[in-house]
Amino acid sequence: MAQAINLNADLGESFGAWRMGSDAELLPIIATASIACGFHAGDPLVMRRTLRQALAAGVSIGAHPSYPDLQGFGRRVMRLPADELEALLIYQIGALAGMAQAEGARLTHVKPHGALSNMACAEAAIAASVVAAIRCFDPQLILLAPALSQLALAGAAAGLRVASEIFADRTYTDAGNLLPRGQPGAQLHAAADCVAHVLRMLDAGGIVSTRGKRIASEVHSICVHGDGAQAVAVATAIRSALLAAGMRLLPLPQVLASAESVPPSTMV
Repeated sequence: MAQAINLNADLGESFGAWRMGSDAELLPIIATASIACGFHAGDPLVMRRTLRQALAAGVSIGAHPSYPDLQGFGRRVMRLPADELEALLIYQIGALAGMAQAEGARLTHVKPHGALSNMACAEAAIAASVVAAIRCFDPQLILLAPALSQLALAGAAAGLRVASEIFADRTYTDAGNLLPRGQPGAQLHAAADCVAHVLRMLDAGGIVSTRGKRIASEVHSICVHGDGAQAVAVATAIRSALLAAGMRLLPLPQVLASAESVPPSTMV
């Protein structure tokens, strides 16, 4: 099991009068926040407030861009030309980066949201568009991508620093992909189940499917979805379990730097 790990959550997903998530409660628990950029959730005021809260909590911050789908919370499939998709991503990353600059901070990573992430994980062409947008905006940004995905592979091939994440509250197929949300057992809700799921994968050194198949992978970060009703309880339980196991919870850049300093043969 790795000695340093990152715990991240997707935050800033309120919008106008619509309230989503428990950002203030999650920030003292996690080490990295991926902040919505207005296309699936979030608005300028929410983005700025979330940034300020994240900076006060000492967590690393990143952009959480999506397809332009407020009504569907970014979870509906969309087909866009590559140049349009890249422009949409640069627009969103740039908006949050500008907010961060106004607060005297800078982004450290980009993590695609929802259907955009799922499609980029499975389709090399979409993954290439995501990677191209990040490289164009700032090649020093870390790509936070699901472990073993096409997105992670595309980022590494393009020379981006890639952090591989697993999901505490989502289960996996034998191919290492997330089980679609509409299928039974795709989501875990109880904190104890999420903790067992995470520890099982960390002990196995990679993804463990619902059928018990183990697929070796680096794991740098664990995601708890911030919009879940049990997000705070789940994040608290996972943090406690990781600390009890002797692990260090660090912001994403520090975890990736720690992993990069370890010879490949000794990495989990």
